[in-house]
Amino acid sequence: MVLPWDFLANPLVQLVLSIPVYSIGLWYFGKSAYHSLKSGVPNMDVLIFMGAASALFYSVFGTIYFAGSHEVHNYLFYETGATIITLVLMGNVLEKRSVKKTTHALQGLVDLQVKTAKLLREEHGHTHIVEVEVSSLQKNDVLQVNEGDLIPIDAIILSGEVDCDESMLSGESLPVHKISGDKVFGGTLLVSGNMKVKVNAQLKHTILSQIIEMVKKAQTNKPNIQKLGDKVSAIFVPAVVIISLVTFCVSYFFLHLGSAQSMLRAVAVLVISCPCAMGLATPTAIMVGIGKAARRGILIKGGDVLENFAKANEIVFDKTGTLTSGQFTFQNCWFKPGYEEEAKARIFDLEKHSSHPIAKALVKEKNDWFQAQFTFEKINEEKGLGIEGKDVDGNSWKFGSARYNALNENSYDIYLCKNNEMVAAIQMGDELKFGAKNMISYFNHAGLETTLLSGDKEKKVEKLAQELGIKNYFAEQLPLQKLGIIEDKSGINPIIMVGDGINDAPALSKVHVGVSFAKGSEIAIQAANLVLMRNDLTALEEAHIISKQTYKTIKQNLFWAFFYNILCIPLAAAGFMHPMLGALSMAFSDVIVIGNSLWLGMKKVKATTPKELSPLH
Repeated sequence: MVLPWDFLANPLVQLVLSIPVYSIGLWYFGKSAYHSLKSGVPNMDVLIFMGAASALFYSVFGTIYFAGSHEVHNYLFYETGATIITLVLMGNVLEKRSVKKTTHALQGLVDLQVKTAKLLREEHGHTHIVEVEVSSLQKNDVLQVNEGDLIPIDAIILSGEVDCDESMLSGESLPVHKISGDKVFGGTLLVSGNMKVKVNAQLKHTILSQIIEMVKKAQTNKPNIQKLGDKVSAIFVPAVVIISLVTFCVSYFFLHLGSAQSMLRAVAVLVISCPCAMGLATPTAIMVGIGKAARRGILIKGGDVLENFAKANEIVFDKTGTLTSGQFTFQNCWFKPGYEEEAKARIFDLEKHSSHPIAKALVKEKNDWFQAQFTFEKINEEKGLGIEGKDVDGNSWKFGSARYNALNENSYDIYLCKNNEMVAAIQMGDELKFGAKNMISYFNHAGLETTLLSGDKEKKVEKLAQELGIKNYFAEQLPLQKLGIIEDKSGINPIIMVGDGINDAPALSKVHVGVSFAKGSEIAIQAANLVLMRNDLTALEEAHIISKQTYKTIKQNLFWAFFYNILCIPLAAAGFMHPMLGALSMAFSDVIVIGNSLWLGMKKVKATTPKELSPLH
């Protein structure tokens, strides 16, 4: 039995059947095209709308003008326009699903945010556990957290001895042992033990919330290579419209192909040249790259950071706390006769007011120096130099470098002066961080100029540079001098700076890529645009590898997008590609670009530092 399909050849039947498809397609693409034209940057939907609308209006014209004539079928493109709309809409659905996959790292971070918490509440002399929304918690609320729970919010342990899995913050797989007084962080896992904790931050101020916000902002931040793509797209759409008109005119007036064939070629040019692959090339790669880095404890504050990190040709390192552990040893001390006990107490009391790594180490290691209570009426710290305090008797106590104390002395590293008279001096040592030599070797091998920029003495800085294989060094630099050197270098080439001290913050804010460790000072973390959650130099290598991989993927995506258009537009104009085939191939180009971006997430990141030999593991 043969089905009666002949009625489908009727132009009016074709029009009625295609109206729902055209209504949805022209509304969807027309709205997007209108807004893009209104903003002055025409997008790919302008071309889709023009191609589908041209096919519809041309077909309606043929249906009316050649009604009842056998020539009417030469002017019918209802199925062509409807098929184009269907294919492009299907491509958009697949595209949105694929792009959603590129944001799974961010969603993974969001999923770590706990929704409820066990609040301890006192009522009538009894303690009750009440389950509440985490968003309603306030500072100083007391919570119960049990073994196996995700910690709901940043807090301080009141009681309990526990092990926490903090790999989502640091990338370190081994649990961290915590006792009363230690900080715990929202989203980390309580592996063993039970504890009571006191909330010390609102949800929006927790480390995890800040990480999520940072990743969100980073994924919307455009690198220069994407800005170039946007500029090309803005020129590309009007150019394609002109090519389409020229194609119709040449085909109709010079090649005498007739209006139907000429129209078909013009519509094919409009449809096939939609630059959607061009628009997807950079953002999909950026999303995957930043998400990949975030999973490794590397927080990148923008797509432009990835690009600059990949393109930089010089990397500048601070010394203390960056290449060295910051775990200072006090090798030799000298005290003026009769001043030892007072000098120790004065040094200890002054250093409590400083966040410099040397001060932190001294306060931690030499707490036995605090023998007497002294009160300073005024304390002033000069970053990179030293700290001064005035006691109740009006005496000036200055603890810092020889330069800070105006001394012609270089036998020791830091000096204590009372009213400009030296009463104590300390000689210190600082051990190298594990993997520092391998890390410098990696960047030298990668072709980057390595530079050491430090406020420490010339001999120490020179020795460290030679030991690590660093090519250039600057010693005895004050924060403003560091800033001047960075500004001079930044004017020539893209550079990276790695530092974690307060005195590094001005320089970190001036470079193309400022890198800080999360355990560094708060101001350094704020100034940096790449933060390493792991206090591990392998993370720096991994950040560079991921940046290179991401930048390479962006270039591959843009090449494919441009190549596709350069190849297919002439084919469409010459009549070798039907509009429906053009719509299908356009969707295929999107799949290739998105697939290449997703492949980036599966590429291995292999740093040179042998982590398995690390004493931390």
